[in-house]
Amino acid sequence: MKRKALLTTALIGCFIVCLAAATGLGGKWKSSLKTPDGNEVDLHLVLNVDGGKLTGTAQAQGDPLTINEGKVTGNDFSFSLNNPDGGTIPVSGKYIAAGDSVSLNFTEDNMTHHATFVRDDK
Repeated sequence: MKRKALLTTALIGCFIVCLAAATGLGGKWKSSLKTPDGNEVDLHLVLNVDGGKLTGTAQAQGDPLTINEGKVTGNDFSFSLNNPDGGTIPVSGKYIAAGDSVSLNFTEDNMTHHATFVRDDK
């Protein structure tokens, strides 16, 4: 009986730690990405976390795109965006609490990109 109580307490503790880490993901984030032609493109994320569900918007050039199928597991997250030119852009990322940053990868037009975001305090 004590072992069952200890195991239950440990599992609840792990869940709380994971939930606390994921909640830190919420907020406004900014980054820039160098395109193949050498131009810099500003990137912006507005993320909301509710349990394991991730919602919000992502914006590069033009209007913000709504985050679809967003989910959070511990410090890892994923979502997709509808590409205005057609198709879907899959995005996967990791929240790095120690550096208060977000690292993410996405593939667009058969090119894989990586960006590191910092909090946007504006």
